[in-house]
Amino acid sequence: MHKGENMKKEIYINESMGETRIAILEDSQLVEVYIERQDKHRMVGNVYKGVVENVLPGMQAAFVDIGYDINAFLPFTEIQNNKYLDEADSDENNNKNNRNTGSIKVDLQTGQEIFVQVIKEPFAGKGPRVTTEVAIPGRLLVLVPNAKYIGISKKMWDKYERRRLKKIANSLKEDNFGLIIRTVAEGKSEEQLTNDYKALLKKWQRMESKTKRAKAPCIVYEDLETASSVIRDLFSPDVEKIVIDSKKLYRKTQTYLEEVSPNMASRLDYYKLKTPVFEGMGIEDEIAKLLRPKVWLKSGAYLIIEKTEAMVVVDVNSGRFVGKKGHEENSLKINLEAAREVGRQLRLRDLSGLIVIDFIDMREVDNQNKVYYELRKELKKDRAKVAVSPISEFGLLEMTRQRIRLSLLDSMSDECPTCHGAGKIISLETLITRIDHWLRRYKSKFSDLRLRLDLHPENAEFLDTNKKKVLRGLMWQNFVHISIAADTSIKRDQYRFYRAKDGKDVTNKVDIV
Repeated sequence: MHKGENMKKEIYINESMGETRIAILEDSQLVEVYIERQDKHRMVGNVYKGVVENVLPGMQAAFVDIGYDINAFLPFTEIQNNKYLDEADSDENNNKNNRNTGSIKVDLQTGQEIFVQVIKEPFAGKGPRVTTEVAIPGRLLVLVPNAKYIGISKKMWDKYERRRLKKIANSLKEDNFGLIIRTVAEGKSEEQLTNDYKALLKKWQRMESKTKRAKAPCIVYEDLETASSVIRDLFSPDVEKIVIDSKKLYRKTQTYLEEVSPNMASRLDYYKLKTPVFEGMGIEDEIAKLLRPKVWLKSGAYLIIEKTEAMVVVDVNSGRFVGKKGHEENSLKINLEAAREVGRQLRLRDLSGLIVIDFIDMREVDNQNKVYYELRKELKKDRAKVAVSPISEFGLLEMTRQRIRLSLLDSMSDECPTCHGAGKIISLETLITRIDHWLRRYKSKFSDLRLRLDLHPENAEFLDTNKKKVLRGLMWQNFVHISIAADTSIKRDQYRFYRAKDGKDVTNKVDIV
């Protein structure tokens, strides 16, 4: 059975002043969320005429100025075009061997103009990742200029349909273009495929025309915004309806569907109620839960999902689960449920990179394998590329998931200016220790007898009422009188010292630790 067959799929789109949000439901369960902030438009799919800034053979990468704040990162493995490869390295067999050994020679110079397409969004101070293999997506086909191959979606199983589509693609394709046949092309007529191909050729011609006039670095092709690209990529026959609460976006989508798939235009609905569409469908509460690390399972067990810069860590806990069988059977039951939920949460939160899952310990290898295959089964629903290893001797499962966009947490939140992403701030006791150290260093250099200490109002009240003994100790030890003042502009993990005689800020007279 084709995965997703008989599954009821719905797409809900909410547009507000700040952001556009797309929710995808399968059998009434939220499985994917996309968010595009108005001030941060997506870059994936965009094509740029860039300028090579650095070529680093040791890193096997180049950095390209595409007009963004940070230079784009171009790994040599993403250089498919022979005109950018060293002639001695561009021989097909030689090139293949070099790619296997991780050593590719390129013919790139600083200041050289180069065409690149973004394949990963910028993230955590890193620029966007780019490739030289430009691909322009249509509804049914993807056009790949300067290529020769015909590719067919791996999600298409019927060998006769694959053969039919490949034959049509061969009759359409010109010598200097490659073509990829998308999953949604299944069952489509030759006329529909031809129309899509002609539309893609026009896009490419407009891009070429713009390229000749434009001065690098600049954008020469801009992919659809998130909402439109989701409809283009995901609106397959198994989608029962799309509900949109923006009249402008509804009309735009209606026009698009009437052009590419008229028989499916009736599945589009305009949401007119006053209650926001996500609230009305219960999606808002589900999204709020995705910002929390704890995920409860129906059995009473729970997951803790923590995202660090290096990896994502998922811990499976038995929680309130009360099993009626032995430890091994209970552990297996929790782990199977957890495996299904982990697969769903990775899609929902759009978590990527290295992911380590700490399942509850099981002794039997057969049970470990059952959990491994259950996770793999769930991950088949994921459109991102994944690689999964069996559970190790330490009870850990390692996997990787392709990163294209920012995670949901990164899309919906900014770094806390107080804790800087740590999720915690220092305790009052640690703050007092820092104040003590500051006073000692200050008094070793200056002889002031009176100082004013400004703190966050809660800290000021606590120190002045509950820690009077500590305060007196600081004064006696350093031979200085300290008056406490509350200041709402000061964060809870900060302090400021002022000289009493002239009110001058002396905090930076010594290093703050």
